[in-house]
This record gives sequence, structure tokens and C-alpha cells, in this order.
Amino acid sequence: MKPRMIGKEPEVNRFVPMASDGSVGSFRKEPVAMTYDEFEAIRLIDYEGLMQEEAARKMQISRGTVWRCLDSARRKIATMLVEGRELSIIGG
Repeated sequence: MKPRMIGKEPEVNRFVPMASDGSVGSFRKEPVAMTYDEFEAIRLIDYEGLMQEEAARKMQISRGTVWRCLDSARRKIATMLVEGRELSIIGG
């Protein structure tokens, strides 16, 4: 795999759901694991507002690879929200 340029590592690397009663506990489902390159694609495109081509240049990868990272990251975020699963951002 071609190395990706990560402009900023996440300041927080773990998000834990809170139950409707306000308690934070261990949930039965496996955590969702997001990679740094998926995080970077979300950061550049959804947070910074860059186009995929611009994000690809910054990450030094193809636009298609950025799209795959972005698609995967969005699916993981949706899974975390809908299923109430923990999200961990890991290197790699």
C-alpha cells in the first residue's frame, strides 16, 4: 500500500456511546475501527470542505483511493451512530 500523508492526527481517538439513561457502559458489539487515512479523508472533505481531487493531492494518493477512504469512513460513522457502537481511530 502506498503511504498516505496525514496532515493531522486525531486529538481524540475513541468515542463511546452513552445510553439513553445517561450511563456509559460496555456495549456488547465490537467497536468500529477507523484508520488514520479514513479519518484524514473525512477531515479534509467533510470538515475542511475540500474537493476529493484537492484532498487526494494533500494525501498524495489517487482520487479513487480518497473516495474509497471517504466511503468507508462514512459507513463506519453511520454504523457507530445507528448501532450505538464505540468508535476507535487507529493508525494504519
